[in-house]
Amino acid sequence: MKCYRKLLRIPWTARKTNQNILQELGMKERQVLKNIKQLKLKYFGHVVRHNNLEKLCLEGAVEGRRGRDRPRRRWTQDISDWLGFSVREASILAQDRDGFRSAVWEATSYKDPP
Repeated sequence: MKCYRKLLRIPWTARKTNQNILQELGMKERQVLKNIKQLKLKYFGHVVRHNNLEKLCLEGAVEGRRGRDRPRRRWTQDISDWLGFSVREASILAQDRDGFRSAVWEATSYKDPP
């Protein structure tokens, strides 16, 4: 929404709802977030299908102790939240391109509330 406000030159102090901003742009949903989700899921499928350094980094674990603060959100947590599968199940599903594409499409398409 910050990007949309910058495009319309609306200051952050202006009291405009997100719905009003989307209406001014003639959009129903937040396209930027949808595109980011879609690209991230597609890249996950690409990495999992190939044996390379990226896959090794994705599946690997770092030794040692973590810091005292709240645990950081992991890249794989987004994948499992958006798809509704565990990362292991998503990587198995990614081997089937057509099945994974349909899962990505379902995860990134917004459904109207009843």
